[in-house]
Amino acid sequence: MFIDYYTILSMFSFLNDADAYLTTFWYISIPVSLLFIIQMVLTFTGLNMETDIDADVHIGDPEGFMEYFTIRNAINFLMGFGWAGVLLHPSIQNKFLLICAAIAVGLIFVAVYFYLAQQITKFEEDNTFNPNELIGAEAEVYLRIPGHNDGHGKIMISHKGTTHVLEAVSLSEDITTGSKVVVEDIQDDNRLVVRNYN
Repeated sequence: MFIDYYTILSMFSFLNDADAYLTTFWYISIPVSLLFIIQMVLTFTGLNMETDIDADVHIGDPEGFMEYFTIRNAINFLMGFGWAGVLLHPSIQNKFLLICAAIAVGLIFVAVYFYLAQQITKFEEDNTFNPNELIGAEAEVYLRIPGHNDGHGKIMISHKGTTHVLEAVSLSEDITTGSKVVVEDIQDDNRLVVRNYN
């Protein structure tokens, strides 16, 4: 069903008798919330390119404080600010305190976003496999490893909750299947150098 301009206006008729503060909070909250929803959809569908609303537009020195002024953060702040103003308006009569409270909530929204973004980044980093992190780790020989770097075998090793089967070499004696080994080094071809676990 088509909704015309007058229907939309009638939906906000309750603002006719509202003061300028409440009206402003509503006019901030609604469009910013729509932008936030679009931003979330783009993020979860993988369409958040540098040219879309999720782009981090930096102002000033990207290494300094100004790096936090981005479109995403502006949306987060304004959404917290607007809805806090709408919800707190009936209970806080002092307009200065109302604006301060709305600003505080907006800043909390930005802080929560940063915290969640950092946790997601840590999760992604923790699950990125880096063979260099295996040095010093214990493993079990999955396929016999010839001695004196005369060919390679395979080891089974657990790393950050995931089990990997990787190629390995021994610079000393042969190492039989099922033996416990320790990773000593990593070669240029990413084969692990192991020794018997003593």
